[in-house]
Amino acid sequence: MRSEIIALLRQRGDYVSGQELCGHFGVSRTAVWKAVGQLKKEGYRIEAVQNKGYRLLPEDEIFGQHELESRMDTEWAGHPVIFYEELSSTNLQAKLDAEKGAQQGTLIVADMQTAGRGRRGRTWSSPPGTNAYFTLILKPDFAVELASMVTLVMGLAAAEGIRKNCGVEAGIKWPNDIVVNGKKICGILAEMSVERDFIHYIVTGVGINVGCQDFAPEIADTATSLYRECGHKVDRAKLVADVMKCFERCYGQFRQEGGLGSLKERYNSLLVNKGREVRVLTPGAEFQGISQGINDAGELLVERSDGSVTNIYAGEVSVRGIYGYV
Repeated sequence: MRSEIIALLRQRGDYVSGQELCGHFGVSRTAVWKAVGQLKKEGYRIEAVQNKGYRLLPEDEIFGQHELESRMDTEWAGHPVIFYEELSSTNLQAKLDAEKGAQQGTLIVADMQTAGRGRRGRTWSSPPGTNAYFTLILKPDFAVELASMVTLVMGLAAAEGIRKNCGVEAGIKWPNDIVVNGKKICGILAEMSVERDFIHYIVTGVGINVGCQDFAPEIADTATSLYRECGHKVDRAKLVADVMKCFERCYGQFRQEGGLGSLKERYNSLLVNKGREVRVLTPGAEFQGISQGINDAGELLVERSDGSVTNIYAGEVSVRGIYGYV
């Protein structure tokens, strides 16, 4: 009920009488009073005035279970939310929960990670009170061949969610980095459990650099944050909810079309290295070419100097700009 009270007070923007709250939730005035008291302990500034009711006052950012639930404007993605102050990794926790039967749509969120991971086993810096780390559990019923495309679907959703939330020109660096002004602002890591032609689950983790922070020397030239790009604080709970809203829409379209379909055009429109010369690094070779965007399978099409086109599957491949990260 606490999450619903916050959502209702925020939506109303004015006083809501205790009687109305009692009627809305079907509880006593004492139950409402206790719930409001608990919310105040969590940091919410709720004004209570006799004969007027309760009003939510502006507060510093609150990032927790009830705030995330109150922001979630989706049918299934982000339901339920499970929030942790600290985790080793949201992806690891999501896999453990999925193995135990957690439902599709379960969202694992942490304020900090002690062992955050990125693509190809890289570490992901995850300090507390600064960024957004969350992993969504999926239990898909589609063919195994489509599973790898879910990363691209989340990439598109993350870029669109960031644009919606902050108004910055977030783009995609294939396959799953979100960039702003040529610097990485978000990484995505999808992992799955598959048995022959059956997908047990897919967990899709997202890490977004949100707050003001100092980056390690090795990434200082290639990383940025929403605070740096926007010039103001960004509400992390609202950001997570916006990404989930975009993902639910994109994923629904993906399932309905049985592939990337019309999402491919939107993805390519945000692809920052489309039409640019890129350097493709594989475990045993390296070559350059012009990125032509992705195909229906989510592979990057790279045109070589002889006019031939090579389809690049993400896997262990890295794509870099000729003169830098993008």
